[in-house]
Amino acid sequence: MPLRRFRPDNFTLALLATVALASLLPCRGGAARIFDIITDAAIALLFFLHGAKLPRMAIVQGMTHWRLHLTVFASTFVLFPLLGLLLQPLGHALLTPELSLGVLYVCMLPSTVQSSIAFTSIAGGNVPAAVVSASMSNLIGILLTPLLVGVLLTRHGGPGASWQGVLHIMLQLLLPFVLGHLARRWIGGFVDRHKPLLGFTDQGTILLVVYSAFSAAVVGGIWRDTPTSALLCTLAFCALLLALVMPTLAWTSRRSGFRREDQITIVFCGSKKSMASGLPMAKILFAGQLGGLGALVLPLMIFHQLQLMVCAVVARGYAAAGARTAVVEDSHEAD
Repeated sequence: MPLRRFRPDNFTLALLATVALASLLPCRGGAARIFDIITDAAIALLFFLHGAKLPRMAIVQGMTHWRLHLTVFASTFVLFPLLGLLLQPLGHALLTPELSLGVLYVCMLPSTVQSSIAFTSIAGGNVPAAVVSASMSNLIGILLTPLLVGVLLTRHGGPGASWQGVLHIMLQLLLPFVLGHLARRWIGGFVDRHKPLLGFTDQGTILLVVYSAFSAAVVGGIWRDTPTSALLCTLAFCALLLALVMPTLAWTSRRSGFRREDQITIVFCGSKKSMASGLPMAKILFAGQLGGLGALVLPLMIFHQLQLMVCAVVARGYAAAGARTAVVEDSHEAD
């Protein structure tokens, strides 16, 4: 098996390089404040472009597939938080307080957009439903995630979310998203023709937030205070979450009578967590705790990479099974 199959993708390498840069050359003082302003502007631009990218007709058409979207919603904002709460006693025993809360924060985030759609397409699922479900998950998450953080994180020793933080989320994330969607009639064609621009903005914004968060965390002593065993246990916690959620979604969607294409969409949209939304929200919600933000978002970075690797394998498995089914059906028709 070629070694290049095990090589991380370019974005993962960029993330690792950003963490290394922040560890060696952290941003401090006045430079850090200027960097925060630049990052905030990039976040607003990111959500503006996401709003411009989403066709209104897709929202209208997607509303008719309410059972599928409700299933994805329940997994994202009910099943995941429940599992996070159940794992908290074990997290308190094996992880640092910041990493334990970071795992719980992962469970409150909306689904991804790009990778959910991409893996659904590879596996032969219902792509239009995936577009609507993942997009609506992110839109709802802008409102719901801060509320979940305020209710659940505070009860488990976390900093929680103030109403000021929720308002900041609305102004910095939701407002640009709405303005972008309203501007789609004028700029939608440009955005659709330049999709790499959105990908560049998406990834660039994440790298900015990661550098800012880890710079503050390094200054606060994250690598000195976080044992290697806790990092390995964080990886195990993220793997356990995926191992619990994906089979549960596959079994539930099959038992609920969904078509195979819809089952695939539910599995991929309902099992993912968005780093593109999670990091900007963490920066806003935990602005007063920047010294611990690096550790809080570290589980999200681990879960993000893990979900990509696992879903790539699962998507290829679905595709291969679909190809075998098609061959069998063709042979029967020939007979």
